[in-house]
Amino acid sequence: MTSCMLRPVRVALASAAMVLAAAALAGCSFQSEEKVWEISGPIFGTSYHINVVLTEDQSRLETLAAGIEAELEKVDASMSTWRPDSELSNLNGADDQSEWIPLSDPLFEVLKRADEVASLTDGAFDVTIGPVVNLWGFGPEARPEQVPTDQELQAALALTGHDKLELRESPPAVRTVVPQYIDLSAIAKGYGVDVVSRYLDSEGIEAYLVEIGGEVRVHGRKPGGDAWRLAIEQPMSEGRQVNRVVALESRAMATSGDYRNYYESDGRRYSHTIDPATGKPIGHNLASVTVIADNCMTADALATGFNVMGYERAEALATRENIPAYFIIRTEGGFETHQTPAFSSFVTQ
Repeated sequence: MTSCMLRPVRVALASAAMVLAAAALAGCSFQSEEKVWEISGPIFGTSYHINVVLTEDQSRLETLAAGIEAELEKVDASMSTWRPDSELSNLNGADDQSEWIPLSDPLFEVLKRADEVASLTDGAFDVTIGPVVNLWGFGPEARPEQVPTDQELQAALALTGHDKLELRESPPAVRTVVPQYIDLSAIAKGYGVDVVSRYLDSEGIEAYLVEIGGEVRVHGRKPGGDAWRLAIEQPMSEGRQVNRVVALESRAMATSGDYRNYYESDGRRYSHTIDPATGKPIGHNLASVTVIADNCMTADALATGFNVMGYERAEALATRENIPAYFIIRTEGGFETHQTPAFSSFVTQ
């Protein structure tokens, strides 16, 4: 991982799934002499942008930057499927997964939350979908020359199913009914956001914003007392446009959509989001869904699960469980938006 960048924030940040509202961070000097500083760098095949409110000198900021980089490197070394030496790659490549395989506390924590969200969404969120993701060319393997056949999909689906994973809490371990290839790409970024947030908490930072590849968690307030304002992006493949702005304090937000990571073959568009029930990319009209939660790992996983479920099923579940969720639906006349009752208190425009 290359060295991160340090700078005072003067403009809005941009990310894959959402953008910070321009008014959120306009100006960085205040009567208290606090400044909003940005720490940024590459991670997880994307980038991180972290804003911290500090009155300390440059050396303090450099110490935080080094600590953040170290924490993110630990997550990547544990949960990446793109690194052959990661803990997850070793787990996926284990000769006998039917025996208990020890897990680090972080990997166990993520797998446990993944199982909880899988149960809540009736399997719409499933980290065992890795073989199918790879078959469609959205994993570390090369993109196929043609889309998978039904026979290939059925063979890959036979190796999936979150109910085939068995977790043991003490000591942390996992075993499987059939060999599994676990893919944490729909939850690991959110977990990385949470890890950085915990680190900043431990360092006594009272106000910050952490963003990795569009997943965000904030704490405290900006200098001057305003909440952090985040913008949900219009789900367009090209260009960036704000759809809705929300105000957050000590919460996390994640967005899942079909408009960035996809490819086209024979005139058809294939989203990177795979429905575990069919093994095929989602094809409904829900363009994006944004979820607010106490932590980013949960928001990340729920957003993916809701995106797989489609608007009607996801809205019903989110309303029943009092989950703040915002849906953007693609129609012939443009985009249509809906939100759960729990989401309305966060909207600023």
